Amino acid sequence: MIELVVPVILLVIGIVLLAFSSSKTVDHSVELACNWKIPPIIIGLSLVSVGTDFPEIMNSIISSSLGHGSINIGDSIGSAFVQLTLVLGIVALSLRQFAVDRKEVGVIGIATILSLILSFFLIADGYISRFDGFLLVFSWVIFILIIKRISKDDFSCPARHKRSIFCVIVVILGFIGVAVGTYMVINSILEISRIFDVSEFTVSFFVASVGTSLPELAVTITAFRKGQTELAIGDIMGSSLLDSSISIGIGPLLFPTLVSGGPAIFTWLYVILGVLIVTLLLSYSGRVDKKVGIICLGIYLFSYVLLCLPIF
Repeated sequence: MIELVVPVILLVIGIVLLAFSSSKTVDHSVELACNWKIPPIIIGLSLVSVGTDFPEIMNSIISSSLGHGSINIGDSIGSAFVQLTLVLGIVALSLRQFAVDRKEVGVIGIATILSLILSFFLIADGYISRFDGFLLVFSWVIFILIIKRISKDDFSCPARHKRSIFCVIVVILGFIGVAVGTYMVINSILEISRIFDVSEFTVSFFVASVGTSLPELAVTITAFRKGQTELAIGDIMGSSLLDSSISIGIGPLLFPTLVSGGPAIFTWLYVILGVLIVTLLLSYSGRVDKKVGIICLGIYLFSYVLLCLPIF
């Protein structure tokens, strides 16, 4: 098992680099975005979610270019699932309860489910074409425009203290760090899956997705402590929407690729069910509290039952 040491170390280093680089990128992106007076939930849905999802986006591009589409699929839908279950559950249990706009979370949740259903049918034949990738990326733009129309126009943002040129430099360096970390994670996944003879999809769904979701957890907790609750929920739900659309589609848009059908399709159904339950729960209660946290964590932990199924 000595051969396992190096890929595991590289996997951990890659995940840490991803989390650190994404966090810095997001912090300074928000510095710039606040000057534009954009509503906080829209900042979370677009700019912040794109920043925290940059690991998944880079993973999609790099894995697709290398011909490993299953890594892209596993990490993307795994991250969409992790953010609405594990991340939201941890936030709900570790912080005090906070209210959410029922209509906004309902619309975002429905948009995420529709994206998952669309991508489900697009990968059913085991291949994601360039046109499939375009449809997924374009669907995100349409959903964001719809959400923008129903969102509130209020704006709240802390006073900014850093110069724009400094923020731009940090954002660029952050993107470079994310790209390097993603490359390390992908190569580690390939090696670990080879050693244990486990599918790339399974390792990506249950391992890589947790690592690439660390930026969302860090940013959400930070945003909540700064009083930016709408930005926090916007990042969690926005990242899940982005993972189910852009993160899946951007790689195949550039590099059409094959994917393994069996486990991906079966797991997809459970992810859709999980997102539906969380969406209904938030839309009904209108808040994130301990009860919501327990249910979200329960949905996430039950997914490990999938590991016992023969298709894995």
